[in-house]
Amino acid sequence: MPIDWPTQPSQGKLQHRSGDAWIEHSHPPVYQLDTMDNGGQRLRSGVPGGDPVVFGKLSACLEPPLFLLYVLHTPRGEGEPGRYQSTEIDHAALNAFLTRFEAYLANDARFDLWAYSPAARATVVWDRHNTIFAYGNGACFEATLRALGFTAGELPLLGEHMHHYRAEYDADARAILEAFDWHRTDLRPQDEQ
Repeated sequence: MPIDWPTQPSQGKLQHRSGDAWIEHSHPPVYQLDTMDNGGQRLRSGVPGGDPVVFGKLSACLEPPLFLLYVLHTPRGEGEPGRYQSTEIDHAALNAFLTRFEAYLANDARFDLWAYSPAARATVVWDRHNTIFAYGNGACFEATLRALGFTAGELPLLGEHMHHYRAEYDADARAILEAFDWHRTDLRPQDEQ
């Protein structure tokens, strides 16, 4: 069933400039297919209101077992910047994680989150700009977004914006680092803020 997506979140991870004012930013429920340099396709969409349900539903297209990658690029004292990779997880573990940390994931921009299926060689990436990049199972990704009320179109450019790193989510940010037996590696240049 399609979701009635918010046009303005009450509190989110992004604001954009509108004239002289900064307002909360919410992407419209739009997706587009991009052709990459290697000839492959990726699906790109916004995450209206920063709602983790979009990442969760798209990740349901991935064949288990899955690996979760939590890219902590802008910590507020909860840990070292880095790429935190989980051990193998299933969809139930991923959904429990998304439910437990829903408010933090929706409202704080200090991270990017990836789900990867080695069996399907498919990946879903949710970045700090509330943009999803999905590689692999394009038909399932597209059908999932349509079922959520998304339409095909051109994803608008974000323009001048700012990120929020909210103190009220520091405890959740610490708890995420204990949610799995993460293997940490250093950030890559493209991860750094």
